[in-house]
Amino acid sequence: MNLTRTFRNAFRSVRVDPAERYLSEATSLVDLEQREREISRGRFGGPRYGR
Repeated sequence: MNLTRTFRNAFRSVRVDPAERYLSEATSLVDLEQREREISRGRFGGPRYGR
């Protein structure tokens, strides 16, 4: 059981926040700033994303 739990926990840490992934795809500083504004305006719809 411990091996299964360890294996499962290893994959949990791989998951990336959608907003973080969206920001990392920016191609320039201007694009990054635009994406930050979109997240602040609620693009991902939740209080934890800057609303």
